[in-house]
Amino acid sequence: MKKSIELSPNIETLFGTRDENLHVLEDGLNINIDLRSDHIELEGAPRDVARAEQLFADYEHLRRTGYQFVNGDLGSMLRVLVADPNATLRGLAEAGRQRSFGRRTVQPKSPNQRRYLEAIEQHDMVFGIGPAGTGKTYLAVAMAISALLNKQVNRIILARPAVEAGERLGFLPGTLQEKIDPYLRPLYDALFDMLDPERVERYLEKNIIEIAPIAFMRGRTLNDSFVILDEAQNTTSEQMKMFVTRLGFNSKAVITGDITQIDLPTARRSGLIEATEILKGVNGLTFVHFDESDVVRHHLVQRIIRAYDEHKVRLAEQQLSLLEPKPGAPLGMTSGATPANGSDAASRTAPLPAPQTEAAEKPHLQN
Repeated sequence: MKKSIELSPNIETLFGTRDENLHVLEDGLNINIDLRSDHIELEGAPRDVARAEQLFADYEHLRRTGYQFVNGDLGSMLRVLVADPNATLRGLAEAGRQRSFGRRTVQPKSPNQRRYLEAIEQHDMVFGIGPAGTGKTYLAVAMAISALLNKQVNRIILARPAVEAGERLGFLPGTLQEKIDPYLRPLYDALFDMLDPERVERYLEKNIIEIAPIAFMRGRTLNDSFVILDEAQNTTSEQMKMFVTRLGFNSKAVITGDITQIDLPTARRSGLIEATEILKGVNGLTFVHFDESDVVRHHLVQRIIRAYDEHKVRLAEQQLSLLEPKPGAPLGMTSGATPANGSDAASRTAPLPAPQTEAAEKPHLQN
């Protein structure tokens, strides 16, 4: 099916740098887009062409109503749109505009980020699990600020385990708050990015926003609160159980972590990994998993994460190949393995050493 769309003024802003947005549409909708001097030709399956036509109409409507796409939001929306058959450009733009995130307009940049925001709205407890740079913490803080500004909750509590990432920082100087601040700095960064510094300081002074290590959560019941546990992969089993049982009335909890970057001692099991196994069937909470396609940092980060994943797969394959039996080896023996009764069998089959003579025992005398 072919469809011709007339070019409207400023429509070229939809195309993106070097027509990258058009390439996203062609690949995602499986259509061909041909730019002519006064119109655009769409060719593909009727349903796909109709979706592309609707997209151009939505973009023209948003442009005429004064909507501004900033910080690559348009490209992100197009990726969400091609991945979700029920999504429309107008719906994504207006849904993002309805949310109040302080001084920031936060737009989900991938289908998983969109599912993450929807899960936080619909569930009282959400686990966001995935690699670094996928927006797990940033989006959770944005939703917490939105809930606070809309008076859905009375306070925000941000918690993090105080675990060094491989270093040993020793006894830091200063007060207790100054000692733990380095561990909690990423949470401060997200807050100051979305709210005016004066407002953040005021909220911190009045304990409307509280930032503390997870150890400070023990014994508390958190009512009318939006609670975020960041870097949850570094919690122990006891800490995780303690945290998820703190939830009080009219509260939400978001637990974020990256199970590929665990800094606990090797003898301790991550509480986040254990929680995914124990709580996966509990009604009222949900898990959202991210991957490298959701990374919103520098494009190099995606390739780095992919390289680490591929390296992990190669190591697993090498270990598996070492366990596979060699051709011609006795049944039950693997490469590099010895018989189950190796020492006894060897003593029975190996020839006995010849008895040494008296001459052989004494050193030969030389004149």
